[in-house]
Amino acid sequence: MNNKLVTVNLRLTFSLAKGKIEICKQEQRFRAHIYMYRRIKAWQLVSAFILVSLLGNVGVLFSQSRSYLKMNDRIFSVELDVENGGILAAKDIKEYTFEDAYYNGINLRLGWQKKDSLSTYDKLYNNPTYGIGLYSSTFGKNDIGNPYAIYGFIKVPFHTDFSEKWKFDYRIGLGLSGNFKPYDEQENPLNLVIGSKNNVFIDFGIQTHYQLSEKIRLGMGLSFHHFSNGALQLPNKGINLIPLNVSATYSPSFPNYTPKDSLIDLPRKWLFHINYGAGFKQVDKNNDKLYFKSTLSLYGSKYVNPKWRMGLGVDLFYAESGNDELIAGDRKGKFSSMYSGGPAFYLVHVLNPRLLLNGNIGYYLHKSRFNGEIKKTFLRAGVRYYVYKNINTGVSIKAHLGKADYIEWVVGYTIGERLL
Repeated sequence: MNNKLVTVNLRLTFSLAKGKIEICKQEQRFRAHIYMYRRIKAWQLVSAFILVSLLGNVGVLFSQSRSYLKMNDRIFSVELDVENGGILAAKDIKEYTFEDAYYNGINLRLGWQKKDSLSTYDKLYNNPTYGIGLYSSTFGKNDIGNPYAIYGFIKVPFHTDFSEKWKFDYRIGLGLSGNFKPYDEQENPLNLVIGSKNNVFIDFGIQTHYQLSEKIRLGMGLSFHHFSNGALQLPNKGINLIPLNVSATYSPSFPNYTPKDSLIDLPRKWLFHINYGAGFKQVDKNNDKLYFKSTLSLYGSKYVNPKWRMGLGVDLFYAESGNDELIAGDRKGKFSSMYSGGPAFYLVHVLNPRLLLNGNIGYYLHKSRFNGEIKKTFLRAGVRYYVYKNINTGVSIKAHLGKADYIEWVVGYTIGERLL
């Protein structure tokens, strides 16, 4: 009888243990699905925002050009750009992730440009080119992938009176990239720089062009590319490139440059800005959870000239990770664990009445290192677009020196008179 009871007890114990193991496995699968869903959802938002921005850019280009199209349809340009070399990385990363790697890239840019524009900013920027670019590249290593990107750009001529044959311009671009092979502890451990397949693509460039004929220009220059996911998926050291490039540009008719106005009346009063930004961040590489982060910004700025505004303000940051015991420990849920902030210098580069670049250098009066706030100072670089009157939207990357904190998706409102 006792033997039977022992056998029954053993069977029950085994069944219960097996049941617990199965429940644990189910719970792990459920959590994995939740984390994957949050990642996909976050990237869907990122992708949708950038694609909407690009489509909005195309709409703006056509709306700006509509009146001119009625008079002359020869306003577009096509540029093919081939680039090579220039991988920037720390020595240990270069010897590990980028060992035996080489970089080659190609860009195809379709641009629109107005002639004889009466716009104040078109005159200030020598009739800039707006457009859409397609990018493709290879590092010659399967560990990194063969990334591509689609991006919007603005190209601004300068030193326009230097020569009839030689022309100079600088370029700023922002878009979305794909086809990286992200880090995986088992399947791809060599990629220590990027943890996601899709990433933000940032592009800067400076070029000189030679007018080979009435419709063709040949050029060469230097570019800078940055790929990052804003800590949505770790690791996120990012990829930085400074390749040399050669290009050929075709246009049915390159426009003449419009003389600048000799004097522009600037608004004298201060502008005041209220911005709210939000996004997600992976805090710990061993914890796949994405934590919500947000920023409330209050700034004042004033025109120093038509292209630049400067000012001061304050940022208040919220981090959901400060309410998680896995991250904050016994400080979980405390106000000081979830909130941080401080004053910041505010800089704006105005490209046209609706489009601008913004930047900040700030200092934490209070911060929590476990939320990823690893330095006493914080930086921000972003783009804003005024969608209706003084309502604007945009995207920024908040960072601590060279390390991204998170991507802010921003809506804002400006109080005061802007230069139009």
